[in-house]
Amino acid sequence: MAIAPIPIFIGYDARERAATNVLIDSLYQHSSMPLAITPLVTPQLEAQGLYNRKRDPKQSTDFSFTRFLVPHLMGYQGWALFMDCDMLCRADIKALWDQRDDRYGAMCVQHEHVPGETVKFLGEVQSAYPKKNWSSLMLLNCGRCSQLSVDYVNTASGLELHRFHWLAGDHEIGALDAGWNHLVDVEAAPTSSADDGDGGPRLLHWTLGGPWFRDQRKMGGRLAAEWFGARDDAMKLWN
Repeated sequence: MAIAPIPIFIGYDARERAATNVLIDSLYQHSSMPLAITPLVTPQLEAQGLYNRKRDPKQSTDFSFTRFLVPHLMGYQGWALFMDCDMLCRADIKALWDQRDDRYGAMCVQHEHVPGETVKFLGEVQSAYPKKNWSSLMLLNCGRCSQLSVDYVNTASGLELHRFHWLAGDHEIGALDAGWNHLVDVEAAPTSSADDGDGGPRLLHWTLGGPWFRDQRKMGGRLAAEWFGARDDAMKLWN
């Protein structure tokens, strides 16, 4: 019997191309299942008539809002995974995929992140709001996300989108294991390297900006070195 690939959508910003490519390679290298990975490239979505929002002053990346088009792109059928590009996968993504629960319309790591800073990478504004970072990685039960129409995604406020107002209530949001969205330099640094058994973070997230930016080469300390190691491993394939 054929195994359907896991559909993964990655938020794309041209300033973070290196991060996107390293994330994609890390997903493939650890996965025991086939993956169907689609970067959400804003000009492509605009060309297809799916996205026409003007840039919001509080919008720190090109994919701040395009992520919410995933259910539409899936035809409002099945499950899909969205993730920001500023991540590094350290374990088999199947272990995350297997947490899907049809009781929920969306599932995410439910951080309690109250930013202490007002500026993050490249001078972008750091906004504080309830459910901060919840939407940075989402398992979406697309048939239950019908309110995320193209029109809604293009007109709803940022808070309505990122606070999951498109679901019937918070009871529609399931919780994922915290290790699948570890906020680098926000949460306590992990004491162990990750694999499926040791309890360490399985997905690192440089929400404040990562080592692919010239001025943030050391963000995360040894985790920055791990990112460069993953980048170098990917580049070896071309040498």
